[in-house]
Amino acid sequence: MRSVIVYGGRGALGAAVVSLFRKHSWGVINVDFSDNSDAHGNVMVETDAAQSLSEQGSQITQSVSKILGDSKADAVICVAGGWQGGNAASESFLASADASIKQSVHTSLIAAYIAARHLRPSGLLALTGAVPALDGGTPGMVGYGMAKAAVHHLVASLSMPGSGVDGGCVVGILPVTLDTPANRAAMPAADHSSWTPLQDVADMLYQWASGQTSYEGGKLYKVITNNGTTCFE
Repeated sequence: MRSVIVYGGRGALGAAVVSLFRKHSWGVINVDFSDNSDAHGNVMVETDAAQSLSEQGSQITQSVSKILGDSKADAVICVAGGWQGGNAASESFLASADASIKQSVHTSLIAAYIAARHLRPSGLLALTGAVPALDGGTPGMVGYGMAKAAVHHLVASLSMPGSGVDGGCVVGILPVTLDTPANRAAMPAADHSSWTPLQDVADMLYQWASGQTSYEGGKLYKVITNNGTTCFE
């Protein structure tokens, strides 16, 4: 059985990814703060604020190793994250930046650490960035933009020789706005035709992981939806 590790498999996008891979008879390991009943195995992320990145990464990787045994995963997909707003004058500026770094940078680093140890050669490693962090600054969401820019740099670094993983199989996915219940509740009057359905992202990740669709290693794929049609460019 082919297998995938989904970091953030309990969130809106992660749950869609877990469900799709399960539907196609893949073994699925979810890494998150809570279990996903669709996954074959669940690795719980500790909520201890005093736990360092090194400690958290080691704990998660050891738990993944116990589930995999001697097997290798065919894909490691990190879709953990969350939006945080705020500029430098905001009272919550530092807290928001800290949350963004933990949600996006720490999870991506741990996903890379797992991939270096448990991903088969030529297996897919996909990390999640963001389009706004590509083109200059993000003044209304400084910490979030900085964290996503760091993920973009991580994709570039991992795609190069000597990175510790098969660089030809590392990609970034960069959504603009995902069509989630939370986003619809927060922005009910927005143009939803430009929002990306979760299934579109899950479908492309599955096509890449299964070899049905080729991809360019090291590329940051913008996920653009217009009039209900999604393109990865």
